[in-house]
Amino acid sequence: MNFPLNSSADKSDALEQARYNMIEQQIRTWNVYDGQTLDVLGRVRREEFVPLAYRSLAFMDFEIPLRGNAEEAVRKGECMLAPKVEARLLQDLLLGPNDRVLEIGAGSGYMAALLAQLADQVVSLEIEPELAAMAQDNLQRAGVRNAAVRVGDGSEPIPDGPFDVILLSGSVASVPQELLALLREGGRLAAIVGEDPMMRMTLVRRHGERFETTQPWDTVAPRLRNFAEPSGFRF
Repeated sequence: MNFPLNSSADKSDALEQARYNMIEQQIRTWNVYDGQTLDVLGRVRREEFVPLAYRSLAFMDFEIPLRGNAEEAVRKGECMLAPKVEARLLQDLLLGPNDRVLEIGAGSGYMAALLAQLADQVVSLEIEPELAAMAQDNLQRAGVRNAAVRVGDGSEPIPDGPFDVILLSGSVASVPQELLALLREGGRLAAIVGEDPMMRMTLVRRHGERFETTQPWDTVAPRLRNFAEPSGFRF
């Protein structure tokens, strides 16, 4: 589902040139080739979801802090994922126009805006009220009407299911089994699973009572809070 988030790219504009470079030099080189995904990434104005202090870094290949001290923000998971990671997640979820999506970790609202372009409805949970308010404001300013941000802890029971797609916008030690129960038949869950320095994007598909798991690529991402950790883990 498409919304008028921004006008067509003008490569004579420095901002649009930076966006174009991000897509061509970072995202395509990370095996993101799907035309629909690339179109959305070109239309949604990432810089408008980035805090003003970091706006000049909106298209850089790293995680952008959302508040406070940069190092602390990344440690707490209060940051935007790198553009190539967002893009690959978006592509691999194979979103359809009738999909209902749950995102855990709204952050700035940027990922919800991307998801909303391709799905029917997005519910995005954010554990920090300040970030939830930021994300909702950003989505409203961008004209996104089919995504809603709620203050909530994704590790606790979620009454809104079922969903066609569940995305964890951060890392966890293992796939939360309680979230799998919220998937519809044929539904997909994507999460970055493992421990630094080796994590894997994990995609789970539901087929009746059976779940098919693949791990197509490696990356590292900040932790989502309050999900179970292995015994002896210290965060």
